[in-house]
Formats: sequence, structure tokens, C-alpha cells
Amino acid sequence: MTTIPRLLTPEIVSELLGVTTHTLAVWRCEGRYNLPYIKTGRLVRYRENDIIAFINDRLKGGSSTTGVL
Repeated sequence: MTTIPRLLTPEIVSELLGVTTHTLAVWRCEGRYNLPYIKTGRLVRYRENDIIAFINDRLKGGSSTTGVL
């Protein structure tokens, strides 16, 4: 059985990452970061696990086995 991932809005992701929703849109448009997203029509969503991985990949000065979120 496949587990459906929790999908986050750009507003929630922008709060978690400390950037604006406009910045997220620029990142999507330019492909600046490997931050996967789901686009259905005009709606954009991010998988929670992808956001956690994005944050953990940028962790500096130590290692974390438990994750950030």
C-alpha cells in the first residue's frame, strides 16, 4: 500500500525556509535548487519529505540523523 505524502503550500514552505513565496517561484522558474514540486493546473504543492531533505542537505557544521522537522 502506497502512503500519500503530506503536500504543503508555497506559503507554508516559504515560512519553513524563511523566504518569500516569490523567491520560491523564482527558484521553480530558474531551476536554481533541486527542490521538487507538484504542479496541477495553477496549483503548486511541495511534498513534506522533499522539504525536509532540502533542509537536511544544507545542514552545515554537524550531522543529524533525526532530521530537522
